[in-house]
Amino acid sequence: MNRKTVLFVCTANSARSQMAEALVNHDLGERFEAFSAGTSPTTPRPEALKVLAELGIDHSGARSKSLDEFADRTFDFVITLCDGANETCPLFFGGVKREHLGFEDPAQAKGTEDEILAAFRRVRDQIRQSVENYLRQAEGADPLSRSGDQS
Repeated sequence: MNRKTVLFVCTANSARSQMAEALVNHDLGERFEAFSAGTSPTTPRPEALKVLAELGIDHSGARSKSLDEFADRTFDFVITLCDGANETCPLFFGGVKREHLGFEDPAQAKGTEDEILAAFRRVRDQIRQSVENYLRQAEGADPLSRSGDQS
């Protein structure tokens, strides 16, 4: 069975898109292959890696990647996870289903280490639920055409 490919895009490719990539590859890896990139990549946030590790997901080898690394690839789905990426994400991925599922930026959380980690956990769990529900619903549909739907 051919796995569908998903590219998650955020501005820095440091938290939300990294978590989405890791969660989908862990939870839905038999049906989807996920990647992530940023419009202005930086470095993966240690808090994101820590809250993934709490679920038994080792994403420690992750690195932030630029959209340029994927310029020659076509994906079944391109999903932006922050408003900035949604506004600046180029439409160079021919023939894909593009979706925006926005989440707050946990890297902006303030407070104690426990409060900051709680923000990362909350966003991680929101991403897991929303993104995986979206992909499960879209799984049977051809991302290039939904005209076959009949009510």
